[in-house]
Amino acid sequence: MVILGIDPGIATVGFGVVISDGIHSKFVNCGVISTPAGERTEKRLWDIFQNMTELIERYTPDAMAIEELFFNNNQKTAVNVCQARGVILACAEKFGLPIFEYTPLQVKVAVCGYGRAEKRQVQEMTKLQLKLSRIPKPDDAADALALAICHASIGASKLGELKTAMLKASKKTAGK
Repeated sequence: MVILGIDPGIATVGFGVVISDGIHSKFVNCGVISTPAGERTEKRLWDIFQNMTELIERYTPDAMAIEELFFNNNQKTAVNVCQARGVILACAEKFGLPIFEYTPLQVKVAVCGYGRAEKRQVQEMTKLQLKLSRIPKPDDAADALALAICHASIGASKLGELKTAMLKASKKTAGK
């Protein structure tokens, strides 16, 4: 299974691609989609959509794992991140890509086995599980890889398989 992990943002969208057999995950690629701060919001969102389209076409993932958002005190940042996340979800829907959302706690448990793991611990375990020589940079890319590993772990369960099958079936019937 090819999994595209996404750490959403307006300035930086982290992405990570892994191939998993449900037990082992293999690194394919990671990086970020960056948009300039001075650019109009609608242009930034369009750039994210275009780049997400290219990623999905290049790697043809079987699933997308994306971070569930939590709101902090900065409402302007939260709104912009929500807009970017919406564009990312719409792009995945365009390709019929099943979307799985995970909280930071779920990612920490799946990657480290501990829900209160520090960011550095998650990065180190991501590096070890993917047999990388160093922690992926920037942090957004490392976070996206952790999301992909999380889905590989959870998606390997029978419940994950059932959810994937149900999503694919509902998308096929919706298209008729």
